[in-house]
Amino acid sequence: MLKHRGFPGRLPGTDLQFTIRRANPKGATRLISRERFRDRAPLDRAADAAFMAALWDHFGEDPFERGNLDAGRLSWFFGREVVPAEEPFDPESYAALLRIDCARAEAAFPEVFGA
Repeated sequence: MLKHRGFPGRLPGTDLQFTIRRANPKGATRLISRERFRDRAPLDRAADAAFMAALWDHFGEDPFERGNLDAGRLSWFFGREVVPAEEPFDPESYAALLRIDCARAEAAFPEVFGA
């Protein structure tokens, strides 16, 4: 499992994690597409924006390996702002390649992209 050095481990001042410390011996947790509803708590919205900002700052438009990024946090973006960068895509692999869909990410998080 690739560890993304310099990537924030969590939202500062909270227990909302962005990365995991070690690989699960049974394999990576499956990435699924979770829907973000409008009535999410302000703290959850702040975590979403901070995670997207960290992804953008760390990877930009380039494809990136899933590595130690938290599956739970990543699933809030998967299929919308973060999409597979390879075919076939294995949602249960730490080595799976992902990329940011810039148009959708900018529309969902204008504060991150300065729009």
